[in-house]
Amino acid sequence: MGNKPSVPKPGTKFQVIGAGLPRTGTASFSEAIRILLDGPVHHGGTQATLGPEVGIRSWIKLLSHFPAKSSSDKKLIKDMLKDRLEGYAAATDSPTCGLVEEFVEAFPDAIVICTVRDNPDVWVESMKGVSNASTMWFLRFVLFPIPGMRYFVDYINVLRNQWVYLYGEAEPCTTKTHYNHMAYLERVVPKEKLLFFNVKEGWEPLCKALGKEVPDVPFPRINDSEAIDRLAKKMVTKGLMRWLVIFATLGAAIVAFMYR
Repeated sequence: MGNKPSVPKPGTKFQVIGAGLPRTGTASFSEAIRILLDGPVHHGGTQATLGPEVGIRSWIKLLSHFPAKSSSDKKLIKDMLKDRLEGYAAATDSPTCGLVEEFVEAFPDAIVICTVRDNPDVWVESMKGVSNASTMWFLRFVLFPIPGMRYFVDYINVLRNQWVYLYGEAEPCTTKTHYNHMAYLERVVPKEKLLFFNVKEGWEPLCKALGKEVPDVPFPRINDSEAIDRLAKKMVTKGLMRWLVIFATLGAAIVAFMYR
């Protein structure tokens, strides 16, 4: 999260379903997959916050039909996944990690790779910053002038509903979510298509799983926490500045009207 959003490349084959929960090295993993597959990767956090508005609105619509309650819901989710991921080599982070069963059905040839942390307790601690940044009560107002980001609170709400359904809790999450996610993956993904991967392991496990040579570049190391902090400050500042312009323009219009 916090990098530039990826641009889909027509004709790209979708090959990897990133099943790792947020804050498990998904940004580093996304960049590594991009290098290995030489194709754009849809990192959920980055695309939703920095990508075109159609992206975040599409995910909100899709997740409003999750879990599927009818055959029409199921078809809508599958069709929207194929449409949203057209031109991408892989998808990672939320909401992908909570739609793995649906991704496996939509992209049966893709493999599932779940990024993990060394210690579930450390993961829980790292998620506190994400939860705090995404649940500030004033965000809906502050972000409203920013296209795309004005839907951010609605996006967080549908993600929250997804997590409650899958793991029995949202924020603040506990190790219960971690272990329930592992059980969920083992239930919906064939064993031979599921790889658990720690970014500290570097290139070898990924290259072996994807049948690729080890690249002659260092494995990407992107600090998700710092990127989230930078993005949050940037978006709040941007929203406040736009409100300042709006109020200044409105004030000038009122003054001009009064002196006419």
